[in-house]
Amino acid sequence: MPESGFVKGGQSQGMVDSGKLAERRRWFSRSRRHCLFVILVLGAAFFFYNTNLKDMAPDWDPKWGMEYNVTKWWIPFKSQRQNVVSPNTSDSSGSTPGSASGPTTAAGFTTETSSSVFPHTWNITPIKAMQMMTQNTPVPVPYVSPGPYLVEYPYEYHFIINEPKKCEQQQPFLVLIVPVAAHNRAHRDIIRSTWGGESLVLDKVVTLFFLLGLHTGEGAEQLQEQLLQESKEHQDLIQSDFLDCYKNLTIKTMVMLEWLDAHCSSASYAMKIDSDMFLNVPNLINMLSNAPKTNYMSGLVMRGAVVHRDPGSKWYVPEEIYPQSQYPRYALGLGYVLSLDLPKKLVEASRHIKALYIEDVYLGLCMQHLNIAPTDPPNWRDFNLYPVAYSRCAYSRLIATTTNEYTDRVWTWKDFKKPGSYC
Repeated sequence: MPESGFVKGGQSQGMVDSGKLAERRRWFSRSRRHCLFVILVLGAAFFFYNTNLKDMAPDWDPKWGMEYNVTKWWIPFKSQRQNVVSPNTSDSSGSTPGSASGPTTAAGFTTETSSSVFPHTWNITPIKAMQMMTQNTPVPVPYVSPGPYLVEYPYEYHFIINEPKKCEQQQPFLVLIVPVAAHNRAHRDIIRSTWGGESLVLDKVVTLFFLLGLHTGEGAEQLQEQLLQESKEHQDLIQSDFLDCYKNLTIKTMVMLEWLDAHCSSASYAMKIDSDMFLNVPNLINMLSNAPKTNYMSGLVMRGAVVHRDPGSKWYVPEEIYPQSQYPRYALGLGYVLSLDLPKKLVEASRHIKALYIEDVYLGLCMQHLNIAPTDPPNWRDFNLYPVAYSRCAYSRLIATTTNEYTDRVWTWKDFKKPGSYC
């Protein structure tokens, strides 16, 4: 019995083991079939996905997609590629003291290899990006920063709002261009109702334009609609597709020069002037009546300006970007006037010099490249960096001055223009 029991028990255990083995084989067989099915499905999906992608965007490089995340790098406007650096940002109408092409060294500059991720890229999902591809939108080149102290110029910027025929129609002697932030309607209205509203001065035609870039962030779409309406009302807005910020003032200035060359070269002179300035237009016309017709730039001309080496400075430039201790002569960006043969020459010069973010200094470098020196105004008090205390007498003797932010500029203008002796 013991032996019989042992054999029976052994047979029973063998049958159980055999059953488990068969069950495992059947499970592995089913698993292999499931895996094969999943692989086939994924392979088919991948094949059709790639086929459709190539049809939608034949120039798309798969290596680019693997290396750069679409959500992070998709940039619908090239303005979103512009370099914004340093915490020192402000309204783009202010000024003082990238290069996508062109040589790597010029005017003392060396190649800047550091890069920073642009903080204003829009949040666009990969699905949305693919939908945009189907609308014949070109796939963007991954952004490569020219460095924290340089901006992306020369570059092909386009105009969203334009007045291409106004100079041809009005034939101005003087063109006034005011760089101002897109959202700053109040400054534009003040200028229109004061010195910018004078269209005929001492028998000379004067034409006013405001130069804007793109505003991004909350309310951008609504603001753009308001700008279009404002343009219909006043026909004095020029807007280009670069990001409007303080650090892109060099781009703004060069776009201004491109526009002047393309659409206003028949005028005699142009003046770039900040939106917080007071301008005595008759005195400016008088100065220009005796000014050279070519190779002329004037304003508050700086000589021997020291390069700021303190990293905390708003105008800090490291030695590897500009090794000289002083800048060449340049006209301060608060307001300068130039003959209209210069825009074409300055744009050409800019293709040989990497674009420094300090716009008036950069124009000085371009002028140095052209071997043309800015001209001092007849009187050193004509252009004023610090606000001149208002009086009819004081303002009657200057051409331009900055104003205090609390000044009622409309009242000042009305008082200045009332009849009677100035002094």
